[in-house]
Amino acid sequence: MIASVTASAVRAADPPEPSYFNSVEMRSSNLGPFTKWNAALARYEKESAERKKNKCLAKNIGICDYGDWVKFLDTLKGKDKLTQIRAVNQRFNQAKYISDKSNWGQSDYWNTPAEFMQNFGDCEDYAIIKYMSLKHLGFAEEDLRVVAVKDLNLKVGHAILIVFWIDPRNGNKRVLVLDNQVEKVVDARAIRHYQPVFSINKEHWWRHQNG
Repeated sequence: MIASVTASAVRAADPPEPSYFNSVEMRSSNLGPFTKWNAALARYEKESAERKKNKCLAKNIGICDYGDWVKFLDTLKGKDKLTQIRAVNQRFNQAKYISDKSNWGQSDYWNTPAEFMQNFGDCEDYAIIKYMSLKHLGFAEEDLRVVAVKDLNLKVGHAILIVFWIDPRNGNKRVLVLDNQVEKVVDARAIRHYQPVFSINKEHWWRHQNG
């Protein structure tokens, strides 16, 4: 499940700008109301510093703790960005989907990478570990967003990772979608059934409305 945008978070946003999925976005630096996101970031800072070994439950992705995670990411260093994006998406999409209710007894909980590696997770948890993985590989904060969307086909909330990528063939900026429900990385222009609600990274969040 994904969190909704609170009224306090909507205030003091920048003027609207064109965005992906046929929306306009309004940026804000007020991340205070996004408590689950902030809590996940804080736990991640602590866990990544401690690098504890964990019991391996994530055998199907072969990554059980921060040591394994970093080893996997190190194999991607020096490769081009699109290769890195595709490899991260493919690896973590192999993880088993587990609802927050089953894992935590809550309707909405945002996992750290360690919690995902121990327990797997739901849609935003895939997006978060992909976000953290690409950050570790040197992707700029401004090029990454965890995005809460409405799936217009299934009539449910969902979360994905958006990556802004410069196509070296022509210099054009493309919006790539990393989605646990889709095997491959796809261009946002090919998707018609997602309506973005909000997107977020460590520095800003964006409110989205229909364009």
